[in-house]
Amino acid sequence: MSAASEKLEDWLDKQVMVEDDITAFPLKALAATLDREEGGNTVPPLWHWLYFLPVAPLSEVGPDGHPKRGGFLPPVPLPRRMWAGGRLTFHAPLKIGEHAQRTSTIANIEDKNGRSGRLVFVTVQHSIEVAGELKLEEEHDIVYRDPPLEGARPQRPVPAPEGETWRRTIDADAVMLFRYSALTFNGHRIHYDHPYVTQVEGYPGLVVHGPLIATLLVDLVRRELPQATLQSFAFRALRPTFADQTFTVCGKPAADGKTIDLWAKDHEGYLTMRATATLA
Repeated sequence: MSAASEKLEDWLDKQVMVEDDITAFPLKALAATLDREEGGNTVPPLWHWLYFLPVAPLSEVGPDGHPKRGGFLPPVPLPRRMWAGGRLTFHAPLKIGEHAQRTSTIANIEDKNGRSGRLVFVTVQHSIEVAGELKLEEEHDIVYRDPPLEGARPQRPVPAPEGETWRRTIDADAVMLFRYSALTFNGHRIHYDHPYVTQVEGYPGLVVHGPLIATLLVDLVRRELPQATLQSFAFRALRPTFADQTFTVCGKPAADGKTIDLWAKDHEGYLTMRATATLA
């Protein structure tokens, strides 16, 4: 293990607690962004990402638009940062008007070398409670990586599965990305700054948020099975999706009546995200 890796290990088990009020407007705004009619007083699955947002002063924001590293998250010295995936267990829904507490812990740091260069995976565990009642548990995977190596061959994309039972095509334009960035107070410039994302990070266009795609996968389940209750959800981002190109969210329920295989594919039919939902 390098000296740099040993320094990152110092962040293991670091913990922070954040409190927030579960208010109605973020839910109304996301519903409008996703062209949904939402009612009632509960927070739909994955919409808790609208709360407990990091609010860093502008003077403490790094060149990529994120808060500077070395606060709660370890100071990984790699320029590209992405939400790689996560695993969630839903115990009870959050409700409008509740005052909630989220405790976050750095659970794991893994330093690797891949075909595209160095990779550092950081896993953060979150638990959300209201008045001592556990509402939600989450493991959130973040990946940091080197910039693309000059002359390196891109990883070969994987064709998406076929035979889906459900499908919905999404047109994620710059307005949708802007709205989701604003609702989640996400300043990451890859989602709205075209010169930055293409010239600095080397992507061909604005990147669609991984959490937004995951939310749309769960939204597909909710549209097809409006009375169902989600017990757990796990997802993994496999390939970036870019704005101004349609993508499709797909689902296929298993024979057990409880498990649903979910995936997203880009306009070329390549797999971009894989997920599994389990119903209560």
